[in-house]
Amino acid sequence: MSWPDTLTADQTMRLVYLLILLVAVGSYALVASRGRIATTLRHLVLWALLFTGVAAAYELWTGSRGAMVAVEANGASAVVLRRAFDGQFHLDLQITGANGRATPVRFIVDTGATDLVLTQEDAARLGYNAGSLRWGGVASTANGVTRTARVTLPQVMLEGRLARDVPALVNEGALHASLLGMGFLERFQRIEITRDRLTIHF
Repeated sequence: MSWPDTLTADQTMRLVYLLILLVAVGSYALVASRGRIATTLRHLVLWALLFTGVAAAYELWTGSRGAMVAVEANGASAVVLRRAFDGQFHLDLQITGANGRATPVRFIVDTGATDLVLTQEDAARLGYNAGSLRWGGVASTANGVTRTARVTLPQVMLEGRLARDVPALVNEGALHASLLGMGFLERFQRIEITRDRLTIHF
């Protein structure tokens, strides 16, 4: 396999930005070596370097987190996720909870999990307060055994696709993010993971 064939679109984009950054650094070093005569030009190059670095960092950060809706050859649609810097796939869902308001909730897609699991913080934003929940379930996590409470989410929206009466668990223990398990993902046609892409086919 040739070298260009080994690069994904994301990797190519990152390589371009890194090359731009390298050129800016090299230009700064070259100008700086010419002494005080080029002080003004050196300052201009420094500002260009800072701007390029910020732009590259912003593009990499937002590009790795965003979800994109794609139209496939057969006319069907799909949601394409890019792997984030933490190695996870993140997905935002609009959830209508006990408070009746549509609220955005960010999930980590966990294909090894069965349930949709909410942190206590996300559950509270949806109107499910810890004091009113029935902690009748038990779950094993990396931090040990923790209690869970089962709730039913009236509406969950993914890029225009509405699911009603979605079962979910609220985790009583420490959980750094809500988890989106296969119990919800199996509502769609299929899930496909290719390198740094996760595609949810509708």
